[in-house]
Amino acid sequence: MPFHQYFNGEILPIDSPVFKTNDLGLLRGFGLFDYFRTYNGVPFRWDDYWQRFENSARLLKLTLPVSQQETEKVLADLHAMSGEQEVAFRFVLTGGYASDSVNVVQPNFLIRTESLPQDNPAGRLKGIKVLPYDYVRDLPEVKTTNYVHMVLMADELRRQQAADLLFHKEGEVSELTRSNIFIFQGDKLITSDRNILKGITRKVVMELAKPHFDVEIRPVMYKEVIMADEVFTTSTTKWVMPVVQIGDLPVGSGEAGKRTLFLQQLFEKLVTDWGKYKK
Repeated sequence: MPFHQYFNGEILPIDSPVFKTNDLGLLRGFGLFDYFRTYNGVPFRWDDYWQRFENSARLLKLTLPVSQQETEKVLADLHAMSGEQEVAFRFVLTGGYASDSVNVVQPNFLIRTESLPQDNPAGRLKGIKVLPYDYVRDLPEVKTTNYVHMVLMADELRRQQAADLLFHKEGEVSELTRSNIFIFQGDKLITSDRNILKGITRKVVMELAKPHFDVEIRPVMYKEVIMADEVFTTSTTKWVMPVVQIGDLPVGSGEAGKRTLFLQQLFEKLVTDWGKYKK
């Protein structure tokens, strides 16, 4: 069955055009999004994702046109219409249509149903290479639609056979373009606490790690990252993915670390069991 989308109160086929050309998301880049998926047919950490989406909207001073409960009903309908066991959902909230191309009148709200991505599953076993990039995101707690730097660097990433950019500024590391960063110093797990999007997978991994490791949430310096025993990144699509090379420098032994792989196994067990207890 074909996927569908929700737009301002209507459910339409996924290929239906919805936005007009005077939308502030198009004219001014004024918009935000969020992205999550199901496991065993059940949206993963739905309350957490909604709270983050709500927070992003509040920080951009955009009013959400529907409640969490109303949105949950829409997700159930979209999922059922897809005919698929597992789907991903992409929320997009823009500033809406503006006759003066500046002022928000009524936001536009889109929910897309999408196929699950394959974000380098081999990288979860052998690890990935990232390129250091001198940048910190504007409004980092908001999941804005601005991914200009990632798109501009796409050719260079391919040329250097790297999977992502590692953002750092004035000696401090924040995040990757679409994921959070963790380092191991021995049995101490450290992740940044500022200039980041607070990832839901990041939150889950910290919960899983707490019984096994000393977890520190604090500013992380670039020197710490390149000298770390292990480095990994987390996101909805990456899960727990080892980082084994930063630019020309190997991380630790240059292979996925045992502590990282242990957390990866814990996370995989959690999501494998997720829907079994949530239906």
